[in-house]
Amino acid sequence: MLAPATASLWFFILTAPICLYVAWSDMARMKIPNKAVVLTVIVYAIAGLILLPFVDYAWRWLHLFVVLAIGFVMNMLGMLGAGDAKFAAAMSPFIALGDLFNVMMLFAAIMLAAFVTHRIARSIGPVRNIVPHWESWTRKDFPMGLALGGTLAAYLAMAAKYGI
Repeated sequence: MLAPATASLWFFILTAPICLYVAWSDMARMKIPNKAVVLTVIVYAIAGLILLPFVDYAWRWLHLFVVLAIGFVMNMLGMLGAGDAKFAAAMSPFIALGDLFNVMMLFAAIMLAAFVTHRIARSIGPVRNIVPHWESWTRKDFPMGLALGGTLAAYLAMAAKYGI
C-alpha cells in the first residue's frame, strides 16, 4: 500500500461510521443520502489537509472530479445509481493513486461477496424478517453502497496496517 499508514488510520476512524451508514441506507431505501456524500467530502477536506502532505492532498481532489465525471456517464447509461456515483467520487480522494489497481481488485472481491451474501440473506425468511421493510429485499438491482462502503473501509484499514 502506498497510502500513509497514520493518515489511513485516521481516515478509517473518521469514515467507518459513514461507510456503515451508506451500506445500511442503501439496503434499507436503495438510496445513498447526499448528507453522507457531503460528510465524506468534508472529512477529506478537513482531515486530509492535516494528515497528508499538501501536494498529495491537493492532487487527490482531482480523483473526486474524475470519478464524478465517469460516474455521471455510467449513471446516464443506467449502469449505476446517482448516489453510487456521488459516493464513489466522494471516497476517491482517500485512495492513493498508486493503490488504484489494488483497490479495484478489492472492490471486485467485496462486490462479489456483498452481492452473494445479500442475495442469500434475502432468501432466508428469518433473516429477512429482522428488517422486513428493506427495499433491497424486493428490488432487482443491487445496493451498491454495501460494496462501496465496504471497499473504502477495508482499503483504509489495510492501508493503516500495511501502508508506508
